[in-house]
Amino acid sequence: MSRKTAFSVISAMSLATTLAAVAVPAHADGDDRDHDGDHHRRKPQVVLISLDGAKPNFIQQFIDEGVLPRDGGLARLSRHGAVALQNVTASPSLTAVSHIEIATGSTAVHNDIPSNTFEAIVGPITSSLSGFAAPIGGYLESPLGPSPHPTAAPLWVQLRQQGKKVATATWPGGDGADISINGTVVQPAQPTRTVNYTVPFGAFGGLSAQGFTLSQSDFTPDPAILTGLQAAGHFSYSPVLVTTNPIETFSCASAQTSTCSSNAATFDVKFAIKVAAIDTTNDNKVNYDTLVFFDMTQGIKSGPFRAPSTGPAYVKFGGENAPFFFEGSGAKVGAAYFVSQLAPDLSTVRFARYSANFIPRNTPVLADVDDINNNIGFWRPQGDFRIPERLSPGFTSFPDVEIEAMYEDMVKTFVRYQADIGERAIQNHPDADLVMVYIEEPDGSEHQFLLIDPRQGTNPADPNSIGANQDPAKVARYASYIRFAYQAADKAVKQILDAAGPDSDVIVVSDHGFAPFHTSVSMTNILKNAGIDTTKLAIRTSGPAANIYVNLQNRESGGTIDPATYKALVAQITDAVKNAVDPNPKFNGSLDGGRLFTVVETRPVVCNAGTGQCTSKTIGQDFGDVFALMAPGYNFDGVQNPGVARLGDAPFNAATTTLSMPNFYGAHGHDPELPVMSATFIAAGPDIQKTTIRRMHNLDVAPTIMRILGVRPHDVDGEVLHEILR
Repeated sequence: MSRKTAFSVISAMSLATTLAAVAVPAHADGDDRDHDGDHHRRKPQVVLISLDGAKPNFIQQFIDEGVLPRDGGLARLSRHGAVALQNVTASPSLTAVSHIEIATGSTAVHNDIPSNTFEAIVGPITSSLSGFAAPIGGYLESPLGPSPHPTAAPLWVQLRQQGKKVATATWPGGDGADISINGTVVQPAQPTRTVNYTVPFGAFGGLSAQGFTLSQSDFTPDPAILTGLQAAGHFSYSPVLVTTNPIETFSCASAQTSTCSSNAATFDVKFAIKVAAIDTTNDNKVNYDTLVFFDMTQGIKSGPFRAPSTGPAYVKFGGENAPFFFEGSGAKVGAAYFVSQLAPDLSTVRFARYSANFIPRNTPVLADVDDINNNIGFWRPQGDFRIPERLSPGFTSFPDVEIEAMYEDMVKTFVRYQADIGERAIQNHPDADLVMVYIEEPDGSEHQFLLIDPRQGTNPADPNSIGANQDPAKVARYASYIRFAYQAADKAVKQILDAAGPDSDVIVVSDHGFAPFHTSVSMTNILKNAGIDTTKLAIRTSGPAANIYVNLQNRESGGTIDPATYKALVAQITDAVKNAVDPNPKFNGSLDGGRLFTVVETRPVVCNAGTGQCTSKTIGQDFGDVFALMAPGYNFDGVQNPGVARLGDAPFNAATTTLSMPNFYGAHGHDPELPVMSATFIAAGPDIQKTTIRRMHNLDVAPTIMRILGVRPHDVDGEVLHEILR
């Protein structure tokens, strides 16, 4: 298909005026169905589902192998609809960048989301901005504030201006948040970040995950708890034993504006958690199989409990986690408990309290947030990399298989929770023209478990555990976890597909593909080793993508580098990045001359905007002065502490080593043109015909949806996929 080569920047009119699109017939081929809001329609017209990190070749492979069932969501859609062999995604191929590209139909250069983490060029050199909470379409730099002429906007802005109804279920950018830089609002929540039904993605509630190891000596009989359990309908065939002391104490705020703290003195709502062990098996043996987690100040309450309340968490060994709501927390915070080992006699007891989470209570969407809290429940813990990487406390002595079981447990329950939110959006708004649902998996599992390259060490602490010395059992286990993640995602698609019904067009996309990586990279040491003073810079990396900013006078807040030095420093950084190599032949076999970076772009030096303000077709407003992407196999994340040298490298030195062994396995953010970074595109429904697309772009999703809904897309880089439409 032809591609647009230029972007028409909005310049003369306000965004609201420019985006007042002229409606066009949805079916130029003579189909007279009403796609402008037929009051008889009872299901959404278009449902867009994003499966984070879903690889199209994995989906097809798992369908062929029967890993994904023939009657599952992905197989059904693939069998009856349009499928892309390659879907070229955003550059860099990162989650926030790609989802905003999908939503806007514009490149990162135009929508100004250059990475998952970056610096707003008007901010202090020490500041960072999340791509999930950054102004879409840019902002006015002087005076700092909202842009009167944004260079991109989500498709829901155009759709709603034409009277269409849109619901977003945890879709990036649909959060109802006011976005600020340097304390100044640069993008109000309305109209850009709010739709008819808006559920923000969850946030950290102040308590990191914690592992616990107990033994029989930690428990003692407690008749009072026995009475409470019996009143609640839970019986034990062995004496009820309770931890003598609380396993942890913490506090939460009753105010909606604060969350929780591991310090019991910080906030006004106090918690002291104890654990009861019960035996639910009537086999005439002492056989404890269930732990009950409760707040000792509230004891065992009988219920019934109305969401978000849960009462005590009852967790059976071998079963899934049980949610535990922090009763009285104003922000509606909760966690979950999972039992990974429970000896029948309590000689060995291991369990985890997953991290605390909540749904941001952004004022414009508070009713939608409360709808989820009160009907689906508080935000459930998602796959937490800090547990398998043993970054959270208490997990050091846990066996690998127990840690991995926890991660699989979180995958299962969290994807189900997200699917429930998507289904709720459809139930609440069956007359919606567009429902957009985000599902986090299989991304998290591929980050942790994509162990498919012989150069990857199966033991992160052992440089020799590559090639023939890889642990085949671990490789096989990790492959099973990848399959499990795709199965969980497929179940979510099926649930949403069934809720939408046969009258809806359902489009499944992903934001990027995935590649295995074997080497962690230190960007700071690359520059230091080239003689560059990194104190004059901000280095912002996400996966294998880097944005490097010079602390420029009259651009960064508090900038110190004069224009002449800036130009020389940018040139020096560019050279250092272009010349960075991996000299180790055990790892660099696929590289051109061992060069680490396949893409290196530099901010133009001369333009009408002035030094440090220039943009180009590859460098947008908040891109770094140098923007670079590494080759597959390399990632900025995963550097261990203490660091571990790769096989054949010099001993690890934190001050100088650039390349080392990582502690996880999958990455994305590489050049989106690479087949391994291809995103998924599968679509089926009344308006979509069965066909195979050789190559497309994620940019094309938004204009295609607008075309189905009878709205002419304006100011987008993508094109309508006419070949898939009936």
